[in-house]
Amino acid sequence: MTFATFLSSLIPSASCDAPEEKEEKVEADAEEPEEKEAEGEEEEEEEEEPEDQMVGLREACQQSGSCVKFTEHFAHCQEKVEAGEGFKGEDCVEEMFHMMHCVDNCVAPKLFAKLR
Repeated sequence: MTFATFLSSLIPSASCDAPEEKEEKVEADAEEPEEKEAEGEEEEEEEEEPEDQMVGLREACQQSGSCVKFTEHFAHCQEKVEAGEGFKGEDCVEEMFHMMHCVDNCVAPKLFAKLR
């Protein structure tokens, strides 16, 4: 008795046989109507989904008087880092947080007024 034979007697193994393909075809046929129904439901959901108003409000607030300085500072930082002029490992996370904080404070009252 070889070592491989000994291990195969202890550990069960599975193999793929041709008759199992017939069973898979039967299962696939049974699933097709469900898939068609699911696709129909997804299409209905996509049609009913309203447009996100927050995207437009954020863009408007980024260009507003109170947030434009943070937006410009963030853009300048990105240009500097992408050009390799910043110090090693520099990123613009702090500038992004300052800009997003200002934008979120600007967007919140306008967005909730539209949602009511």
